[in-house]
Amino acid sequence: MPQSPPRPARQQFASDNLAGICPQALQSMLDANSSGHQPAYGDDAWTQKSTDMLRDLFQTDCDVYYVFNGTAANSLALASLCQSYHSVICAPVAHIETDECGGPEFFSNGSKLLVAEAGGEAARLGKLTPDAVEHIVTRRHDIHYPKPKVVSITQATELGTVYTVEEIRSLAAIAKRRHLKLHMDGARFANAVATLGVHPSEITWRAGVDVLCFGGTKNGLAVGEAVVFFDRDLAADFAWRVKQAGQLASKMRFISAPWVGMLENDTWLRNARHANAMAQRLFEAIRGVPGVQVLHPPQANSVFARLPGAAVARLHTIGWKFYEFIAGGGCRLMCAWDTQPETVDAFAADLAAAVDEAA
Repeated sequence: MPQSPPRPARQQFASDNLAGICPQALQSMLDANSSGHQPAYGDDAWTQKSTDMLRDLFQTDCDVYYVFNGTAANSLALASLCQSYHSVICAPVAHIETDECGGPEFFSNGSKLLVAEAGGEAARLGKLTPDAVEHIVTRRHDIHYPKPKVVSITQATELGTVYTVEEIRSLAAIAKRRHLKLHMDGARFANAVATLGVHPSEITWRAGVDVLCFGGTKNGLAVGEAVVFFDRDLAADFAWRVKQAGQLASKMRFISAPWVGMLENDTWLRNARHANAMAQRLFEAIRGVPGVQVLHPPQANSVFARLPGAAVARLHTIGWKFYEFIAGGGCRLMCAWDTQPETVDAFAADLAAAVDEAA
């Protein structure tokens, strides 16, 4: 007797990684699958088309490489910018510092991450500042100290905030003055573009970014991030680095073709705008709940808030999933490209009820 298909799982707020593939990306993958035998290792038409589309998107002749995930994208990009005796300057909450298991150090054969404490409002928002970078660069010059080589920023940040065009330009200026390269971890780059309402080039190469890791997975792809070198000289031999790291897909078209679906008709931007709008809806729904302290208004697709402990326990008991360890004692509520208004409203209602019950 045939079994009924499983019911769709409840939408959650733990991560935008929980969402499925957006229809446009899935259709492009199906189109690639029906296109017959294709050249392997990136020599196929789909990889060429998506690469050209990214060049058109950024309005520059950049080099593009596809890898499986964000850790590989960041780690390999940083390794291409550093020698083993170099260092990378980043914020304390940078993903490369807190959640990549030493990947950047491993793939660079030892380049050290140097955490720059910005202090004040910038620290609260998870950002680097030019002064913090300057302090790291100038505090020592001796041969016993790992030589600073790269500034790495996360856009949007791990605390859901967004660097403005002016902030990126200021960081790029100090990087250039100190002979450093500027790397952007763009796992949620699309959400930052949607928030700022600027052309993607304005917060990347026109602002001084040398290499961008453009995230696709969190915006509707099944798998696959794009490493975009705006300074093409920095991409020398990067293809060999990708191969050595086990990140070169033999059937590359199934990594690159979904990008075609994402880039056509600005699906990537529409997905990001929707996720951001759901975060804003969630913020408006919970900001007035007694005992709830929203840490800052959402700037991308997440809401960070301190919730009463009893309410957190109750929400987990009735099936809601979200992280508590990311926001310095608060909870992270992450919206995705497919988050429905009804999901937001249901969570907000359950939160209010849990707070009342605990009172």
